[in-house]
Amino acid sequence: MKIQHYLKRLGESKEFKEFKGKHEKSYLCAGFFVLDFETGKHMHQIDYALPNGKIATFMLDEGIKLKISEQAIKKKLPELSHEAKIDLEALKGIVEDEMKNRVVTEKIKKIIAILHIVDNKPVWNLQCILDGLSLLQVHLDDEGNILKFEKRSLMDLIKMSGAKLVQLPTTNQEIAKQDAAEMPEEEKK
Repeated sequence: MKIQHYLKRLGESKEFKEFKGKHEKSYLCAGFFVLDFETGKHMHQIDYALPNGKIATFMLDEGIKLKISEQAIKKKLPELSHEAKIDLEALKGIVEDEMKNRVVTEKIKKIIAILHIVDNKPVWNLQCILDGLSLLQVHLDDEGNILKFEKRSLMDLIKMSGAKLVQLPTTNQEIAKQDAAEMPEEEKK
């Protein structure tokens, strides 16, 4: 379905009508979607920017729930037009076609999709989780053209973040040595 379906559903809700009554100058700034192909449970969220810099998030699954961010962002977000051309269900096929062109053979398990404005144009920012601990970062314009396609390993991201992997002891001697090293000085005597 296209984002317009979710906007229509949101616009007809009493929660949104009450929100717009209180926040007339709010405007649509993003759509956030999680497409989970393993469980079949998808998540749909629409974000509105408030004049004070806070973001009002409408979660559309299991009824309509509103959450307004506690912290404001300093940068004014561009307004997202209601006319996104790409259907959410088409995202997977577009990415899979490009994966075939680039000989990426893993299967897509999940897509985290954000529709927002970049350089005055709607852009889909996709984070695709693949089997085999791989990630794809794909940016699409609203015509379906690939703007960015980058494959990464989750292990590379862990290394880049500076995370330290801990080697767990595997023998009784290693466990005893680690216990002794962590023991307070008074107990060692």
